[in-house]
Amino acid sequence: MEAQARRIVVISTGGTIASRWQGTGFAADAPGREVMATAAIPHGITSEVIDLFNVNSPRLTSAQQLTLLHTVHEVLADPGVDGIVVTHGTDTLEESAFLLDVHHHDPRPVVLTGAQKPLGAEDGDGPGNLYDALLTAATVRDLGVLVVFDGKVHAARGTMKTQTLAADAFADPSGPPVGKVGFGKVSIAHRPERPEPLPLPATTATLPRVDMVMHHVDADPLFVETAVGAGAQGIVLVATGAGNATPEFVAAVADAVERGVLVALTTRVPAGPVTEIYTHGGAVDLAGAGAVLTGTLRAGQARSAVLAALLSASGPGERAALLRRVVGEGSGVLDAAGAGAAAAA
Repeated sequence: MEAQARRIVVISTGGTIASRWQGTGFAADAPGREVMATAAIPHGITSEVIDLFNVNSPRLTSAQQLTLLHTVHEVLADPGVDGIVVTHGTDTLEESAFLLDVHHHDPRPVVLTGAQKPLGAEDGDGPGNLYDALLTAATVRDLGVLVVFDGKVHAARGTMKTQTLAADAFADPSGPPVGKVGFGKVSIAHRPERPEPLPLPATTATLPRVDMVMHHVDADPLFVETAVGAGAQGIVLVATGAGNATPEFVAAVADAVERGVLVALTTRVPAGPVTEIYTHGGAVDLAGAGAVLTGTLRAGQARSAVLAALLSASGPGERAALLRRVVGEGSGVLDAAGAGAAAAA
C-alpha cells in the first residue's frame, strides 16, 4: 500500500526566485504558482501555494516579517500540513529565518529557500533549491526553522548570506551545515541546539525601532546617540574583533541602557563568538555598561533577536533577560548520533 502523500504548503514572498527583467534590472513580480511551475515536485509530495508578498527582500519590513510569522503559525494550525517552504529573497532571508525560529515550537519544519539567479534563467538555481526545500520539508522533524540552499541544509540560527552572487550563498561561518540534500535524499548530520521558543507576539503589537551602529577606525558614538534621540528601543552595536569599541562607545551604551534601550553587541568579523577579553572600550567594558553579547549571531540576526525580545518583554526589566534567552548562551550542535531521530521517513 502506497504511503500517504506529504502535504507541503509553500508561502511565496518574492525575491530573486520570483524576479523578472524590468527594463533596467530585475525585480520580484512572479506569483507563487509560476515559481512552483519551474520546479519538479518530489515523489510523494503534494504542494499548495500561498501568495503572501511579492517584494525584493531588501524592501522587507518588520511588519511583513510578523505577518509571515503569523501566517506560518496559522498554516501549522492545520494538523494535515506536514511542513512549510517559504520562498524568500536572499538579502534578508537570514533575518526572517531566525525570527521564525525564535518563535517556532512545532516539530514540523519550516524551510526557507530562494535563488541567486532570476526566474527563467537558463542556468537558474531556483528550481533545484525549491525541489530540495520541498524534500527537506517532507522529510525532517524537530530541527526548527531551516535554510536549504545549493544542496546544503542549514540551521536558521547563525546562518547568513556569505556570497553576493555565487550559488552556494549561505553558511554559518562559525559552524557546519546541519546536513545535505542529494540524489533524492536528505542526510542530517547535526541537530541544532535551540533555546525554548518565545510566545507568538500579538498581531496588534506596536513595532519598536531597532537600529544598527557599526564601529570602525575614527568612529565616535554619534549614531548611538542619534538612535536614542530618534526613539530607538533597541540598538545593535556591530563592533570590531571579539566585540570591541572605545571608551566613548562604552559611555554612550551605558547612557542608552540607563534610558531603557536594549543594546546588543555583535561583531563585523564573519566567524567566532563575541566574548569578554579586552578592556579600554572592549567587550569587558561594553558588557559592564549593559550590552548583551550575542555569541555567534551577526548583525541581521542580532537585530531580529532584539526585536523578538522587545516584542515579548512585559517591561523594561525583562528585556535583557529575554534577549539572553533568545541568544541562547552555549548554543551549539549535538553529535551525529544524537541527530538520528531528526529524520523521519
